[in-house]
Amino acid sequence: MKANSFFYPKFFSLIRSGLDRRQMVQDVLAGVVVGIVALPLCIAFAVASGVDPGKGLVTGILAGFIISFLGGSRVQIGGPTGAFVILIFGFVQSYGFAGLFYSTIIAGILLILFGVLKLGNLLKYIPHPLITGFTSGIALVIFSTQIKDALGLPIEKVPADFLEKWSLFIRKAGDFNPYSLVLTLASIALILILRKVTKRIPGSFVSIILLSGAAALFRLPVETVGSLYGAIPRSFHFGIPAFDPGFLPAYFQAGLAIALLGGIESLLSATVADGMISGNHRSNTELIAQGIANIVTPFFGGIPATGALARTAANVKNGGRTPLAGIVHSLTLLSIMLFFGPYAVYIPMAVLAGILIVVAYDMSELHAFKAYLKGNMYDRIILLVTFLLTVFVDLVAAIEVGIVLSSLLFMKRMSDIAEKRIDHVVDLDVIDDYSALPSRIGIYEISGPLFFASARRYIELMKELGIRKDVIIIRMRHVSFIDKTGMNTFADAVRFLHSRKIDVVLSGLNDEVLLKLKNNGMDRWIPEENICSSFKDAVARAESL
Repeated sequence: MKANSFFYPKFFSLIRSGLDRRQMVQDVLAGVVVGIVALPLCIAFAVASGVDPGKGLVTGILAGFIISFLGGSRVQIGGPTGAFVILIFGFVQSYGFAGLFYSTIIAGILLILFGVLKLGNLLKYIPHPLITGFTSGIALVIFSTQIKDALGLPIEKVPADFLEKWSLFIRKAGDFNPYSLVLTLASIALILILRKVTKRIPGSFVSIILLSGAAALFRLPVETVGSLYGAIPRSFHFGIPAFDPGFLPAYFQAGLAIALLGGIESLLSATVADGMISGNHRSNTELIAQGIANIVTPFFGGIPATGALARTAANVKNGGRTPLAGIVHSLTLLSIMLFFGPYAVYIPMAVLAGILIVVAYDMSELHAFKAYLKGNMYDRIILLVTFLLTVFVDLVAAIEVGIVLSSLLFMKRMSDIAEKRIDHVVDLDVIDDYSALPSRIGIYEISGPLFFASARRYIELMKELGIRKDVIIIRMRHVSFIDKTGMNTFADAVRFLHSRKIDVVLSGLNDEVLLKLKNNGMDRWIPEENICSSFKDAVARAESL
């Protein structure tokens, strides 16, 4: 199997090259920590999705193992995530777990097809405002779904509609349970305090242990996992629910949404992880692994799974550098389920609500949301339309409309650029002679707009050239504009080169692009004297460096 094929798991290539014993020990320790971090999240995401907690644990164990064993990232941790919560919740309410079962399998098949057709790189071109729009929308909806448990409101069934939900909460607010509110606030406080004290001890796990113990000891009158869902199963059960062909169109629509959302989420997580470890994931292999995980886990009662950014980051911060850490994480979850599962019945729902409220805040990307609102009109339109559809309609509509809208705005943007080029004709066919430059200086030219549809490929090539040089001059005389996705991707490349002790010199930026880069904090990585108006000045600066 060749490394450039569409399916070549990282774990297999690392086995062939040999694993360092010291790193293996570090990976095992990181995997145990991440398994502990994942425990409350798997339970909380399952409960928030409207299914029993055991399904979350099964997903974390099986999908987590498959994604690490067959995936294209060294450090990706898979399992249930907050991104799927509102999608699963709405679909389970309408079609039951049988509907979710077949939709998840369809999603898995589609993800495998994405990988086989080598569409992994295309998903990287999804514009950031679109991702931020539905991620922020998901965060708001998750927060809303936790109000009932956070306040201990006596509501049998929470409406799916956002406005109806909040209208009911307001009417019932006077009936709140003070013990539930205290447990929720204590859960949030513990997580936030421990974040400031230490990064190694998961606050959500400590919150569950301490507050569940306190609630059981003092016999607080609050709802618990046991009172709502019964005992956590301590074994896997294979099953296939009845198939209703009449619902197939709905299953396919939900499956497509799960596949797109899962694909974007997993590749985004893997890309962020690459920046943390200076690595490169295999996009198509990662998609195929995600697909296999989503085909297998439903047969054992699992729910949709994808790469989990927070758990992946925790893995890296604790020293995980190979897929062995992810495999140990799933085995840790399995051990907890087998030996400590019976104690999960004592977890108060209010404590899980506190954990999910913190997760919702982390997902909200408030800084990015505010930044896009101050950006150009195109970014604002994509952001707000996707956000509002996620909150007030559903995630399926948000993803479908968001992608179509992004494509239409892309065409409009290209049309505007074409008109500018007609008015300001530039000879782009001039080939400059760089042979006289010192071999330690690299030259890379970006010809055209740096935006979501082109940024990723430009930056990958720029990184590849930069690591072979001491200084790299990036010529940007033909960059007519740069959008937020382009800026984020460009900043990622500059940080990568900076971490490798490679100096970056910019040449020929127009005033608009230069201002946007400065507003995005680029001067932290590229000093003022390394930004030159002409190529001649840039060469002189590079030679001096």
